[in-house]
Amino acid sequence: MAMTDATRAAAPRAGSRRSQNAPTDIDLTDNDLTKVDASKSDPTEVDRTEVGATVAAGRAAQELNLKRGEFELAVHLGIVRITAEEAGGRPRVSREEIDRLRSGDGFPDALRERVRTVGTAEGARLLGISPVRFTRLARAGCITPVAFYLNRYRAIVWLYLAQELLGFAAGAPQLLTGNSPAWMRTCLGAGTDWRTRNWRSHRIERLLSRTDDPWARAAVLACALDPVQLAEVVDDPYERAYLRKVRPGPVFGPPGSVAARDTMTHLMRADDPDEILWRRVNLVLELDSAREARPAPHPGDDRRPDPDCSVPGPVSVPVPPPERDSGPVQVAGLLARLGLRRREALCRGGEERSSGEDR
Repeated sequence: MAMTDATRAAAPRAGSRRSQNAPTDIDLTDNDLTKVDASKSDPTEVDRTEVGATVAAGRAAQELNLKRGEFELAVHLGIVRITAEEAGGRPRVSREEIDRLRSGDGFPDALRERVRTVGTAEGARLLGISPVRFTRLARAGCITPVAFYLNRYRAIVWLYLAQELLGFAAGAPQLLTGNSPAWMRTCLGAGTDWRTRNWRSHRIERLLSRTDDPWARAAVLACALDPVQLAEVVDDPYERAYLRKVRPGPVFGPPGSVAARDTMTHLMRADDPDEILWRRVNLVLELDSAREARPAPHPGDDRRPDPDCSVPGPVSVPVPPPERDSGPVQVAGLLARLGLRRREALCRGGEERSSGEDR
């Protein structure tokens, strides 16, 4: 009987604790339960209230039913437009952009088809040719890879857009059958392989199309030069450091594999002399625009005095330089800005030392 009374005495206390701790579980209507269940099952509604008009790249990929690699390729191709919250911040995607893509015809299959990539074997089956002929077409520059990955042997495996392959087959069906043309046989006979250079050129063009900032554009062009060549064109070490800082990066950050990062850096650098010269000229022109827009930050910029408030010094009369022919001066100045005059002087000095040793 004592146990029964204790149990009866404890029951109202337990009920009172429940009523105090969980008052929202009582008197909920069916509509309220539906709202609670919907908020729990749809994390998109929570993200809209937390981050406002933009979402992170990972959340955008989930809502667009894209894998990380497919989403990054979609951003690279300009299919998905991204925005940055602040300078140097991770890219984000606006809610309007996600709604635009989700409202497209055939979503999500049509969107995934636009970023579908194939390798050599699948691409050859798509075109109805042998893998050997497919590789010859790629090496000759007829088709351009859009991405790559490293297999378990750390060999480069090129990937191609399926839609671009179908467009190539419709535009040049004569290259899919019969004998290869003479120019292709000559190109392949010389050991030429245009896959890396074409991939690099297309990647640089797409990266340039994603930004209007002159320093970021110069940073994209600087990726095509090795550190020695870059130092010959950009003498200021603080400008080189700023170029590394504002360089556009992948959507989800750099690859986790060291081998993948090294391979990306190696493939981005020009190796042919004509391409190196072309990248140097473009970098010099882009640097001119960047320096006119704003100077690169240097140590102590915040402590520099205002030039309008500085004490004027003695006035000096400029002495005009001697008259010279404008043609050679402009050529010499361009060679100096490209860093080629310095290299020529070093090579000439080495030749003179070697000739002196021979005597």
